[in-house]
Amino acid sequence: MTTHILETADVDIAYDVHGPLPTADGRPPLFMIGQPMAAEGFGTLASYLPDRTVITYDPRGIGRSIRKDGRVDAVPTVQAGDVHAVIEALGAGPVEMFASSGGAVTALALVAAYPHDVATLVAHEPPIIPVLPDAAAAERAQAGFREAYQAKGQGAGMAAFIAMTSWQGEFTDDYFAQPSPDPAQFGLPADDDGSRDDPLLSDRSLAVTAYRPDVDALTAAPTRVVIGVGEESANTFTGRTSVATAAQLGQQVTVFPSHHGGFLGGEHGYAGQPEAFARKLREVLS
Repeated sequence: MTTHILETADVDIAYDVHGPLPTADGRPPLFMIGQPMAAEGFGTLASYLPDRTVITYDPRGIGRSIRKDGRVDAVPTVQAGDVHAVIEALGAGPVEMFASSGGAVTALALVAAYPHDVATLVAHEPPIIPVLPDAAAAERAQAGFREAYQAKGQGAGMAAFIAMTSWQGEFTDDYFAQPSPDPAQFGLPADDDGSRDDPLLSDRSLAVTAYRPDVDALTAAPTRVVIGVGEESANTFTGRTSVATAAQLGQQVTVFPSHHGGFLGGEHGYAGQPEAFARKLREVLS
């Protein structure tokens, strides 16, 4: 693996190249992106694809990618510009891309803005609220975990986030009637360290979940777009956003093993089935 820093006016973008460029097999590099997850989250998945040259990166303001624009928000169209800059720096486009969660939202913005950057995009569980039939209720549920975070800190915010993202089906009155979850039931600390800058729980990622896919641009692009969903998470918030996004694009979702983080090993304490996930990803890309 080699690590590079791409210096731009707004940010110094750190990215890693796992394998040779030009690629040994003549296939495009496989670019893996997340948000707010940084490059290290794809280590296990990349290890199950040893024949592919894999590119990973840290989104601006996350990990090693240092912002110089004085901002802290995550905006998909801005992130898309960063990924485009890395693809141009590689000189090996168009790439194939696996994009997870908020990274999948960035990837959809990338294909809409730069349609010749990506040959095939696998966008796994993009958390896009506007595509949902219960979008207003989903926004209220999202506001709930942000309010818990602002009031009581990391443990309370993450407990409320887990409760929201594991809820099955639409956000009904039954959801909102639940008592606030106890952080201890998820093994989370109840102490408040006073910080309020978590990129997931604060308002820094509101533009990610509020993103509206440019359906016309996506369907007109030469990119093959595949929307993925975990077999265990199909009826949760991000599963439902995946189904709805796919429907807007006139397609069915493609089911992957495990859950929202099904490609993870032990990177974030939320292990999935990475070997099976890699097999499915290889199949989809072939």
